[in-house]
Amino acid sequence: MKSFALLATLGLSFSAFSAINSSYFEPLDVDALHTQELAREHKGEAPHFAVPKVVSINPTRDGSWEKSSEGYTWSHRFTAPNAVSLNFGFSQFNLPEGAELNIFSADRSEFIRTFTARDNNVNNELWTPVIMSDDVIVELTVPEESIADVQFEVAQVGQGFRTFGQSTLKSGSCNIDVACTESVGWEKEVNSVGVISTGGSAFCTGFMVNNTSNDKTPFFMTANHCRINASSAASLVVYWNYQTSKCGGDRDGKMTDFQSGSTFLASGSKSDFSLVKLNTAPEARWNVNFAGWDATAEGYNSPMTAIHHPNVDEKSISFENDNAVIASYGGQTSPGDGTHVRITDWDKGTTEPGSSGSPVFNKDHRVVGQLHGGGAACGNDLSDYYGRLNTSWNGDGSKTGSLKEHLDPAKTGVMVTNTI
Repeated sequence: MKSFALLATLGLSFSAFSAINSSYFEPLDVDALHTQELAREHKGEAPHFAVPKVVSINPTRDGSWEKSSEGYTWSHRFTAPNAVSLNFGFSQFNLPEGAELNIFSADRSEFIRTFTARDNNVNNELWTPVIMSDDVIVELTVPEESIADVQFEVAQVGQGFRTFGQSTLKSGSCNIDVACTESVGWEKEVNSVGVISTGGSAFCTGFMVNNTSNDKTPFFMTANHCRINASSAASLVVYWNYQTSKCGGDRDGKMTDFQSGSTFLASGSKSDFSLVKLNTAPEARWNVNFAGWDATAEGYNSPMTAIHHPNVDEKSISFENDNAVIASYGGQTSPGDGTHVRITDWDKGTTEPGSSGSPVFNKDHRVVGQLHGGGAACGNDLSDYYGRLNTSWNGDGSKTGSLKEHLDPAKTGVMVTNTI
């Protein structure tokens, strides 16, 4: 498999890129988009980092194949002046053995890892992570004898207007990096949490979740309002280990540990949960863990700990020293309708837009809910509300509306698991 340094062997010089087929997108009105984001935040909706642009580009209709040292190469250039990033959604993606897809900036300073036949999946789609450039080449190389076997079409380009670690709309200063000493003892749980994008445009937080068989099936949970459903699950991209290298240090998180694609399993609006199965297991070298949980009616004992990505910034950790309270979403009395876990106010840290879908753990290091919403922020003592795992367990009783059918596959009746 070729490295980025060997891309030049394909026979296309930098100057040749000006001659290949290209698509151009007008600059975005970033001020207007930020205003829209503030409105979304007030509504409790998942925030956005990019504007999706629908396209229909494939090697059959657009451009031509060029002979290269490794077979035949097709390229397309995407330019969006002043975009913070670009990402791509392929509505058709099935590569033959020996084929390679490379996505890199026109100046060759940025590169997403090579995609191959190993990235083929049940959805026949591919959604990429962001590439930090506004001028990007999508390049497909295929062995000569396999060109007829290629299934490949670019259907969407995400034009980024805010992104990871951006200086504007950053998370508040009271957030605690997971690199800080406060997270000592929570390392296993920290490694179960990732930041996600869906549809190439929206972001939230989510986490790998254990099951009663302890078999490391790649189940992944987030919030229902993050809008992962049967039609959008294929577009899920999870970034692991996006966190600072030093406590309070530079925002130097890396986005190189990622995986793409999932299958929808279940969701529920009452307790705001969504469960999918990732197309592949996380790579062992990423040290991703599977969070344990407590689905019983008890277990909301302090301290309560949240691990999340505030405002799509690097991973943070927050603490509440008091017991959680059972409540309705947004309610001030207990137990209300019993669908949510209320964190009265964070004693250390906070949550923000982008933290949605993140887990809250009890003192036994077990998830009891995922973040639905609330008013918490640096500088206030407002409450947050987590969809109660106990409610989601039975849900509406259906396979697509409950956790029990999936997280207790052997029907053991066990309602508590540990992180593995």
